Amino acid sequence: MEGAEPMSDSIESRLKEDRKFEPSAEFKKAALVSSPEAYEALYKRSLDEPEAFWKEETKDLAWRTPWKKFHEWELPHAKFFVGATLNVSESCLDRHLTTNARTTAALIFEGEPGDTRTLTYFELHREVVRLTAALADLGVKAGDRVAIYMGMVPEAAIAMLACARIGATHSVIFGGFSSDALRDRINDCQAKVLLTQDGAWRRGNVVPLKKMADVALEGTPTIEKVVVLKRIGRESAPCEMKEGRDVWYEDLLGRTPSAESLALAKKPPAFDAEHPLFILYTSGSTGKPKGVLHTSAGYLAGAHVTTRYVFDLRDGDLYWCTADVGWVTGHSYIVYGPLSNGATCLMYEGAPNFPDPGRFWQIIERHGVTVLYTAPTAIRAFIRWGDDWPAKSDLSSLRLLGSVGEPINPEAWTWYHKVIGKGRCPIVDTWWQTETGSIMLTTLPGACHSKPGSTGLPLFGVDIAVVKDDGAECKANEGGKLVIRKPWPSMTRTLWGDDERFKQAYWSQMPGVYFTGDGARRDEDGYFWVVGRIDDVLNVAGHRIGTAEIESALVSHPAVAEAAAVGKPDELKGQALVVFVTLKGGQEPTKELKAKLTEHVDKEIGKFARPESIRFTDALPKTRSGKIMRRLLKEIASGATETKGDTSTLEDLSVLAKLRADEE
Repeated sequence: MEGAEPMSDSIESRLKEDRKFEPSAEFKKAALVSSPEAYEALYKRSLDEPEAFWKEETKDLAWRTPWKKFHEWELPHAKFFVGATLNVSESCLDRHLTTNARTTAALIFEGEPGDTRTLTYFELHREVVRLTAALADLGVKAGDRVAIYMGMVPEAAIAMLACARIGATHSVIFGGFSSDALRDRINDCQAKVLLTQDGAWRRGNVVPLKKMADVALEGTPTIEKVVVLKRIGRESAPCEMKEGRDVWYEDLLGRTPSAESLALAKKPPAFDAEHPLFILYTSGSTGKPKGVLHTSAGYLAGAHVTTRYVFDLRDGDLYWCTADVGWVTGHSYIVYGPLSNGATCLMYEGAPNFPDPGRFWQIIERHGVTVLYTAPTAIRAFIRWGDDWPAKSDLSSLRLLGSVGEPINPEAWTWYHKVIGKGRCPIVDTWWQTETGSIMLTTLPGACHSKPGSTGLPLFGVDIAVVKDDGAECKANEGGKLVIRKPWPSMTRTLWGDDERFKQAYWSQMPGVYFTGDGARRDEDGYFWVVGRIDDVLNVAGHRIGTAEIESALVSHPAVAEAAAVGKPDELKGQALVVFVTLKGGQEPTKELKAKLTEHVDKEIGKFARPESIRFTDALPKTRSGKIMRRLLKEIASGATETKGDTSTLEDLSVLAKLRADEE
């Protein structure tokens, strides 16, 4: 991105105009970090004195053996907290049993049908110990891999913590994945045991997880045992149980464990700081999923510290991260980060619009949620459904809002702030990745003002920059590549079984520097603006245009709910801009509206950014975590008749078929 242009003056001026939001004096007074100076001091110490900083910030974790050396770094592999030992589950559970958190709710669960369940830290610890002993009796031992293919139920978190307790490396596979995707991931990590459930609720329908797992298991030779949770009921979700392999979850826990297994579960062994904690698969453009490996101490430290500071955790908070545990956000900010801090977390099983689009807001009112962490995709859907739905619920318990998953356009940020936060709740817009393990960029809510559309400032220990192709740092508001220049504790250690791919994917662009794959700019205040993947930065007739900028301009039009911009090859321009647009309810897709949207882009950015084609669609192809799969839209825009690469994360294949049919 050498020579990339800054954002256009029209967009820049629109963002600057009345777009700095300060936390209230009341919020700042109670905040963990309450001033820019306090943030700067902590950040500077984290870079200049990392050993002292991390020793202080992780002193409440349950270390068995203290670390002798902060880190070792030999490209591309890192070790942190060298010499330390710990058991991750002890930091999330056991350490709270001698405090007031013992009787505090750890997990509050609401199922899609409306059933609820609360587990205190004492009760959650008890359930984890029971499952740990049961898994040990099945032959699971430290170093084994265990696959977890479940919905959003407490037992998914219990299974993760039980694996951590026993020293088995877990791989959570999102419950929306197909049988083929499940099979491939099990085989890649060579899992020994699979935990699943009869079915999961989704918009009133049953997702037959066990039935799908059975198809996958026809081709998974390493699986020895399958543990099945009865969530739906055997009549509603009938299961074929293979004798000698399959066992019901409740039957397994009902057995009397061996004395050896019970002793291990009650007083689990300590593991080296670099002991593999989990493998989490992300899609790759080659069609082969990447198994991102995170290890114990460094990952936990990153999740623990960022959870406390970013969400400004306080006694009495009820924290709700709406992500699924099958994604890294669910790992870091439902399970390991919040529980290591003794927080109370809400888990919701179902869809945000079932039985109606008011479900999220009803949950907030019913349980008294104070911190909400959700995705821009969900926020845009809420906007499309209309302000009347949140207006029906009392959202006064909320004190902090968060955004995660992709850049949030300023219009969605503003709606979130005004309609959901009533203008009083700070918003922490966060940037990070599966590979980073924990949040890298945000604005600490009591310390710094927010700018709609900006992911804010670096978090502790994160040496991050926007650079040109030669590694030179970009000037203010000059677009470039987003890189991290020093290793950090929660970074991925490698890709499972593929060190060479790990080196090529993340460390080959610039020697010794982690390339995030994202384009960004840094403004005159030091705030970062992430514009999306580098391959989503288009070169149209010599102009560098970020897809996020185009999409933000379109979404600012009152008729547009969501937009995705991609490029297609063009002999004259190099790339031509194609935009896929989803309209708000009540809007009609007409030629006149296309013309108006084109004029709107002209006005907001400039005629150089005018789309060659605007295509209306009822839905965009998205992953099951809600991210738009622009790679697939590029293929459609370019006229490709076949889909290349991995589509296992695609939520609805029919969306692609309809887009191709509309093209014809």
